[in-house]
Amino acid sequence: MIKLFKLYKPFGYLSQFINNQNRRKNKKLLSDLSHIPDELMAIGRLDEKSEGLILLTNNGKLSSYYTSSETAKTYWVEVDGIISEKAINNLRNGVRITIKKESYITKSALVKPIVNPKVHERFVRDSKHGVTSWIEITINEGKFRQIRKMTAAVGHPTLRLIRIKIGEHKLETMRPGELIDITQ
Repeated sequence: MIKLFKLYKPFGYLSQFINNQNRRKNKKLLSDLSHIPDELMAIGRLDEKSEGLILLTNNGKLSSYYTSSETAKTYWVEVDGIISEKAINNLRNGVRITIKKESYITKSALVKPIVNPKVHERFVRDSKHGVTSWIEITINEGKFRQIRKMTAAVGHPTLRLIRIKIGEHKLETMRPGELIDITQ
C-alpha cells in the first residue's frame, strides 16, 4: 500500500531520515521524532535553517512526482529590509544565482508581498538590527538553497524560510514536529 504523510519540519533539524553519518546525528528527525514509520522517505529536502512542510512516502514514483518541475512549491520568506517592487519583479522574472560554481538564471516565479503571515513565533533577530518584510514565492524547481540565493541576489537576504505548500498539500495549522497521515 502506498503511504503519504505530511510533516512540519522544525527549524534546526535536517530532513534526512537515514542515519548514515555520525556528523549532526542528534539533529536528524529520526532521532527525535520516533513516531515516524521506518519505511517512509522524505520527498525533497529543507535545510537545517528552514522549516515547514515535508511530504513523506514509501513510494519512489510518488516521490519523483512531487520533486519534479510539474509540482509547485510555495514558501513564506522573511527577508532583511523592506523589499521593493523592483526586487519582487526581478524575482518573478528570474535572477542569476550560482549553483556548484555554475551561473544559473532561475525560472520565473510567482512572488507577492505578504503582511503579518500567521506563523509560529521564533526569534530571528532583534528589531534594533533593522526592519524585515515577508514575501510569498512559488517555484517549480528546487535548486540547492535556491530561495535563499534568489533573495540575496536582489539585496534582501533570507532571515526565515517556511515551506507552506507542495502541490495541493498545505501546511495549514500544523505545529512543528506534527505528522499527519494523508494516505488516500
